Amino acid sequence: MKLFIVHVGFYELSIGIYELHSNILVVAKDVQEAKENVKNRDIFKDKQMHIDGIQEISSVDGYAIVLSKNESVDRQNKLYSYTEVQKIG
Repeated sequence: MKLFIVHVGFYELSIGIYELHSNILVVAKDVQEAKENVKNRDIFKDKQMHIDGIQEISSVDGYAIVLSKNESVDRQNKLYSYTEVQKIG
């Protein structure tokens, strides 16, 4: 399995012609499966999103990305809020 970041865009018509963007991380066997994974998500359909680009991520800053299945529900991604980030060094 590989890690992909899918850059999506959508229009927020409630505030005018304004395009917002987001990045969705996806684990898939190939780029085609990553694309289909995102396109099948409810939020993608509900917001009438489009895909601007997909990047396969195999390394970052000289470190290889190695994926392993995590069966533990207790392990969630840590989110650092704006306030927390401002307090870091």
